[in-house]
Amino acid sequence: MKKFLRILKWVGIVVVVVLVGVVSTVLLRKNRTYDAPYPDIHASKDSAVIARGKYLVNGPAHCAHCHTPNDQMSKVDAGEIVPMTGGHKFEFGSVAIMYTPNLTSDKETGIGAYSDGELARALRYGVKRDGTPLFDIMPFYDISENDLTAIVSYLRTLEPVKSEVPKGSRSFLGDALYAFGAIAPVGLKTENRPAILKTINPDTTAEYGKYLANYVGNCVGCHTDRNLQTGEFTGEPFAGGLKLPCETDPNLMLVSPNITFDPETGRLANWDEEAFIKRFRMGRLVKESMMPWGSYSRMSDMELKAIYRYLKTVKQVKRENGPPVIKTADL
Repeated sequence: MKKFLRILKWVGIVVVVVLVGVVSTVLLRKNRTYDAPYPDIHASKDSAVIARGKYLVNGPAHCAHCHTPNDQMSKVDAGEIVPMTGGHKFEFGSVAIMYTPNLTSDKETGIGAYSDGELARALRYGVKRDGTPLFDIMPFYDISENDLTAIVSYLRTLEPVKSEVPKGSRSFLGDALYAFGAIAPVGLKTENRPAILKTINPDTTAEYGKYLANYVGNCVGCHTDRNLQTGEFTGEPFAGGLKLPCETDPNLMLVSPNITFDPETGRLANWDEEAFIKRFRMGRLVKESMMPWGSYSRMSDMELKAIYRYLKTVKQVKRENGPPVIKTADL
């Protein structure tokens, strides 16, 4: 008995030492920074470049959807261009609550004091101005140099709007994930990454559709199951199944559909190109949906054809995800 108690005592001491070590590490490293390069990107005053940036920001890249306050979404859905003053709330399970930043050129509350390089670094590598990592919800790590220039150039034209965004918060679990590198800048990972293109010519090819679906529109980001605590992908690409909390009703969860062309479970299996384009022109039909329908409805027929043709080439995955909206109590 005495031997057992001695063992129990030492086990307890070891557990306490480990816990103290973990807590200390989290407290010291929860705001760890990363050394990422500054892309050689400079804002242009060329009207064609700015026009391309405006199209991307308000269309396929859907920056306007995420950087507009939640109560302004109806205007974005209706096709209005509203000031991107940020404040859109995102909840990441038990990890964090975050608010998107103000993208207007206000120097105090927006990006007016940021350099072109700092903006480009955030988009290319997922590293903030202070060196801390961004959560993996923006898809622009592999966007072409010209499109990145266009986005930065357009953002520089936005009128300043003073709008203080609420400060986000992280749980201890969130701090731990940052401290131990489970949440780290995705843009710094080099494995299986494509070469960055100087430019890409918009057309109706599947290759251009791949570019849009993966690196601009982020179709893959929501239509692939992933760990909401770290952002890591856990499912087959485009097979859906990602469960997201509904922004308008805490009692509901949203489930992304399978958009591979699996004949039994794929949402698009019986859609032709015309039906695909028509659906995007219809805008939001499920009011709870987090899909940026307002932004996507502005995409050209050419680009929608390209995405459709790319999705036709994606590996078909048999995965039944159920209805798009479910009650939290049913999980």
